[in-house]
Amino acid sequence: MKKILISLILFSASFAFITNDTSFVEAEEKYAKWGQLAVSKTKEKYPNAEIKDYKHIGRVQGTNTTVEKFKLWLKENDKELGLLVNIEFDKETERVIEISFKEIEK
Repeated sequence: MKKILISLILFSASFAFITNDTSFVEAEEKYAKWGQLAVSKTKEKYPNAEIKDYKHIGRVQGTNTTVEKFKLWLKENDKELGLLVNIEFDKETERVIEISFKEIEK
């Protein structure tokens, strides 16, 4: 009986881990295409800069639109800078409404 209880606890713990890992992957998939767009548009705006890294920093849900927020780290010549990129899109159609850029201190 004790072995069955321990096995059941271990199974439940591993299932919880798998469930949490799956939700993490699903969340990442939701913003992945917006992250690719943020990187692509940044390359257009800063063609001589190297994108060192980027991070998804959040999502803001409005009534009809959503804004995906990213922070990118760029290096151009000897200068490094942080860049906030916000992508606003229609929730229903996913049509991009606006992409904004803001340079920040790294």
